[in-house]
Amino acid sequence: MEVKHDESRQEFYVELEGHRAHVSYKIHDEGLDIRHTIVPEAIGGKGIASALVQAAYDYGRCKGLKAIATCSYAVIWLQRHPEYQGEVSSDYIGKGSCAL
Repeated sequence: MEVKHDESRQEFYVELEGHRAHVSYKIHDEGLDIRHTIVPEAIGGKGIASALVQAAYDYGRCKGLKAIATCSYAVIWLQRHPEYQGEVSSDYIGKGSCAL
């Protein structure tokens, strides 16, 4: 699976089996904030969301940005990966939520 980055759209994405999965982010407050994660059901269960989130936070690390999560999936991902020393955004509104 190849994770691609569209910096102009602030998005990491994967195209697989005719479907497109993506993670949208915003850079603010010296951090990279994952705002939205979408993986179509047809290609779910393959670790795509995790790969996208990790790619985004790795990009942020290279830029000296802290990991921030507004998307509920990214919040859970950060809890599972404490080595990223991430934080929950003040925009986070709870389980199952993302910022659109």
